[in-house]
Amino acid sequence: MALWGARSCGGVSELDGRFPAGWWVGPLAAGGDGRSALGLEPLVPGARPRRAAYHAAQRDRGPSTKNRLKSGAKLPGSGGAVAVITEEAIRELATFRAGDVPVTTCYLDVDGRRMVRHQDYEHELDRLLRSARNRANGSESVQRDLQRIEDYVKGGFDRSHTKGLAIFSCSARDFWKVVPLPAPVRSQIIINAAPAVAQLESVVQDFERIGVLLADRQRARMFVFELGELTDHSELLEALPRDYDHRGHGDQGYEREQHHIDELAAQHLRHAAQVAFDVLKERGFEHFAIGAPDPIAHTLEHDLHPYLRERYRGRLHLCVNASIDEIRHAVLDFQAEIERRKEAELVERVREALGAGGKAVAGLEQVLPALHQHRVDRLLVSAGFSTSGWRCFGCGALATVGRACPACGAEMSHVEDVVEEAVEEALAQRVKVEICVDNADLDVLGRIAALLRY
Repeated sequence: MALWGARSCGGVSELDGRFPAGWWVGPLAAGGDGRSALGLEPLVPGARPRRAAYHAAQRDRGPSTKNRLKSGAKLPGSGGAVAVITEEAIRELATFRAGDVPVTTCYLDVDGRRMVRHQDYEHELDRLLRSARNRANGSESVQRDLQRIEDYVKGGFDRSHTKGLAIFSCSARDFWKVVPLPAPVRSQIIINAAPAVAQLESVVQDFERIGVLLADRQRARMFVFELGELTDHSELLEALPRDYDHRGHGDQGYEREQHHIDELAAQHLRHAAQVAFDVLKERGFEHFAIGAPDPIAHTLEHDLHPYLRERYRGRLHLCVNASIDEIRHAVLDFQAEIERRKEAELVERVREALGAGGKAVAGLEQVLPALHQHRVDRLLVSAGFSTSGWRCFGCGALATVGRACPACGAEMSHVEDVVEEAVEEALAQRVKVEICVDNADLDVLGRIAALLRY
């Protein structure tokens, strides 16, 4: 029995070309003395890896995508650095203000499943630009924003892993951010006092890091996906004996050999669970899933460390030999299911609190004053909800009816989308925002609600 590991590390092979460049070969989670953390001997330097491990690496090798996602490298024609997609980055965007100059936000659906040709999403952009130019109110900064957005999109960009674009611009303040997204968005252009980040927040919520363990009785593969991209990959192969000499063996001898094979398989699954825990400690992830036949999955579930059990969300219908694309698609569907489940639980909490006269409000007329009073603990908004409203630039209050501010009495200014303003205000207050998709219960409550601190 031998343990072999292949970890995507983006480096150069240390085995003189005997293993594909970009992969590290040897025991997974090796300790400082070179021995495996699982108690097995390391790979002898210069040894040729097992054929199965070698071909697995040949099939899946490639540099880690995590650096590509967060490096800030420029895309072709971007005209600026790609923004880092994190909760903190979104909050920083939400707090940006340009004084008396508007900020232009563009969300564009470029999903190749619907927008097959580049002319398809360019036509959609032209429609948005015509409307936005009519709403620019003569602002030179906005006109330059719209031209820069048009130049960026029509100048060409990498669509291989991009299904949506979020672009934020304020030419008068030399402000420009491009965020490629792994999920489609609702195409729109918003001209407002601050970047419109609601859709961006929704995408990041839906794409928390997820760890996936695929296993059978001899092989295990551990993956971490972040924002729909593979960021970590580990391989484990422990071959079971095949060629016992059965000559002269009776039934008792055969049963003993079979028991030995079963014990080796059980040990392999314990090792696989340990590898998953090691990756959790090293990389971290919010959700965890297993893909394996039912008996193996049941054993793995029993062997999981308690920290993994806390993150365990269920099983994926994947075999250990699934391709990276098959795994990615399954993960995207699984993450959407996890997010919808979480949203439903939060909406149910709101309904229960409202029914008991507890700490919750629903509807814009109730939510906006609570937000201004800093009473909101969690804000829930139906995806796509948008309506005009009013903002007081004196005290910051938002309202559905103007012009007199309900908080200080000053004259308020009309805003194109008061729901976006509410989301941005909540993020600025470090309130957790949930953008809920296709939740009929929240729609009945007025498409916006909040759980309150007091």
